[in-house]
Formats: sequence, C-alpha cells, structure tokens
Amino acid sequence: MFKKLIFIFLTLILVSCGEEAKPKPSGELRLEYPQAKYESYSSPCNFTFEYSDFAKVENAKNPCWYYIYYPKMKAKVFLTYFPIKNDFALHVKESEKMVYEHTIKATSIDTKSFSYPERKVYGNFYELKGPSASNLQFFVTDSTKHYVTANLYFNSRPKPDSLAPAVNYIKKDLLHLIDTFQWK
Repeated sequence: MFKKLIFIFLTLILVSCGEEAKPKPSGELRLEYPQAKYESYSSPCNFTFEYSDFAKVENAKNPCWYYIYYPKMKAKVFLTYFPIKNDFALHVKESEKMVYEHTIKATSIDTKSFSYPERKVYGNFYELKGPSASNLQFFVTDSTKHYVTANLYFNSRPKPDSLAPAVNYIKKDLLHLIDTFQWK
C-alpha cells in the first residue's frame, strides 16, 4: 500500500513537471483597408471635393449638411456648410470651441493651417490624440462668403490604439478632400 502511494506521488510529480502555464495577452484585430480611389462630389452649396470610394456621401437634416459615412469602420464625418454673413469671426470661434471642448479627454491637439490662395481655400486641420470623442476636425473657408466645418466621429467607445488604423486611413482621405476642395 505504501509502495502504491509513493508510486502515485512520484508519477504526479513527474507528470506535473514541465512549463508553467502563462496567460496570453489579449490581442487586437489587425485592420487593413483598401487603397483609396477617389470620386468627385459636387454640392449644390457652392463647393466640390474628392472623397474615398470606401465611403458614401449622404445628406443630413439640413440641405447643406452632409455625412461622409464609412460603413465598415462605423465612422461618420459630419460636414457642415455655412454662408458667411458678416459673421466670419463667429464661425472660426465656434470651430475652435468644438475642437477645444475635447481637451478634457485629448492628450494633445495638433493644428495644421493650410492655404491655397489660387483656389481661395484656407483653414485649419486638427488632429486630437487620446481617447477623445472626435479624432479629426477641420474647417475650410474663402474668408468672405463660404465656411465649411467637418468632424470625425466613430460609433464606438474611443480607444485610441484600436481606432488608430481607421483614424489614419480617414486622415489621409480628409487631407485629400482638403487638397481637392474648390468653391464654385
């Protein structure tokens, strides 16, 4: 009986020896998106631009408000047109207010100004880092008659690491949109 207990004990020791089980870190899904091909969009509100064929342009509630919808990313860029009626400074202030409302969650805000005088296209592009609700925002204006703002939002909880591939893809699209933006 004693020999059987020693045999079972030694067998358990030999069987239990080996590599210690280690928990595996949880992984994130790797997201890759297709090479962008661009289509032209002409708004009845006095401007044109090119957008990615990976997205769709849809009308919002008001006639000069649009969504650039990325269905596979569950993302929308809200594009809003305003005619300037001696209220240019107010529009710029409102755009900056929209950006800086995210300072509570954003770890940094990178601002890039752009100017295309030959097309009378001027504005700022804002990239918000960290877990903010909106990651990219910009405004485009001719500074006399027209003003357009845009804000990117995802239909998900803001997780900077997992949203980074989608944000980078849409950032390239929005920079292309600005590069091809024209007033009618």
